[in-house]
Amino acid sequence: MFGFNDLWKFFVSFFLVLPMVTILHELGHFFFARLFGGKVIVHIGTGNVLFKIGSLRIRKLYFYDGWCEYITVSKRAGKIEKALVYLGGSIFNLASILILNGLIMEGMLEPNILIYQFTYFSFYFVFFSLFPIDHLNGCPSDGMAALNVLTNKKFDKNPSN
Repeated sequence: MFGFNDLWKFFVSFFLVLPMVTILHELGHFFFARLFGGKVIVHIGTGNVLFKIGSLRIRKLYFYDGWCEYITVSKRAGKIEKALVYLGGSIFNLASILILNGLIMEGMLEPNILIYQFTYFSFYFVFFSLFPIDHLNGCPSDGMAALNVLTNKKFDKNPSN
């Protein structure tokens, strides 16, 4: 049962944990793009840009959504490398879940509500980003983008074509 005393958990989850998971996910894309010679701008949130730090843009509604703006992807990157760029967010989310669980199992970290929420949102991100669909705005999900790259299918919202 959700009670008045649980409101703080909701606010912490929604305004702190979810954005942390979003940032980690987008940094996974950023990491692999940069690893393979690409340039990416990471956007956290929606709305007007509040501030910029290098390739990071924090927007007004920082807790809602996030995406990578792929400026360039290296011409020397092959299909596998380009697919890894799209899968990088989920790879980072899964790695964080495994690391946290490993630290808990080793007794180095105590399980708590924040870790539970972080893990929940991370699994959510992995599932829905890898689900191969085209979104209503014409952008493919990460899973669909990786599939498109691996099967040589051209798509409009892809800088690697």
